[in-house]
Amino acid sequence: MTHRAGQLWEQIALPLEARRAGTPLLINPANLAPLAFNHNLVHIFDAAALRQPDWYSNLYSSYQARMLPLVARRAEAIVTGSEFSKAELIELLGVDASKVHVIAGGVDARFAPAADAAQARTKLALAGPYVLCVASRTARKNLASLEPAARLLAAEGIELVVAGGDRPQFKEQAAAGAVRFLGYVDDALLPGLYAGASAFVLPSLHEGFGLTALEAMASGVPAVLSTAGALPEIGASAALYADPLDPLAIADQILAAIGNQQLAQAGIARAAQFNWEQTALSLDQLVGELVASK
Repeated sequence: MTHRAGQLWEQIALPLEARRAGTPLLINPANLAPLAFNHNLVHIFDAAALRQPDWYSNLYSSYQARMLPLVARRAEAIVTGSEFSKAELIELLGVDASKVHVIAGGVDARFAPAADAAQARTKLALAGPYVLCVASRTARKNLASLEPAARLLAAEGIELVVAGGDRPQFKEQAAAGAVRFLGYVDDALLPGLYAGASAFVLPSLHEGFGLTALEAMASGVPAVLSTAGALPEIGASAALYADPLDPLAIADQILAAIGNQQLAQAGIARAAQFNWEQTALSLDQLVGELVASK
């Protein structure tokens, strides 16, 4: 099924099937929902495309600006991953606060300090120590801000590497000279890639949640996060922070994080508070309440 055919099925055929079956509630996990059906629970990750449309392709930002407010206002309930995103959805989509429910995501148990770092090092040709960023190469991730840190680390024999591919709906950010881009990394290698890092950094200009930060923390890697978006909410006191518009401050915090075992242990404890079982239980409770209210 093509993308366009999938959209037509979602907006036309799915609502008809749901009505025929007497479906009390449709759960829509990724920002969109059929407008012709009146009983939707929709997960909206963030409103970044409305906040900063120039981070995205013109087609994508225009589509989101048109569709996201309609989806949000027609939904019975909205789920999002952080209090930051909840406040942004209320502000930018014009929905009532009682309609938006914060249910955080979780961290898979395979992200742990004991993950196979040696295999990741071999497969990705990582011979020496490295600081890791896991992020798509897009404007919103602000990867160019890592260049000063990469140069300082290189002088100490440490690489700064970025794992993550490109996405056509996002505007790409030009490559920085001293940062090594690994491109897409096989999912099976990610736990070991995290576990082998000397530190983790995420300099995003906007995050509605920040799953890669939690995966790094769960892996026992001291984390440096941006002060933007939901990252301070997610990392709490278990990470170091820097203004994403201050590359030198980011570099200073990365240097402070390397070898910081107290920070690494705090990250493990913080990440343990986010698990998929609790996410599923919270979602199940919300669905039960919505269905029971009919």
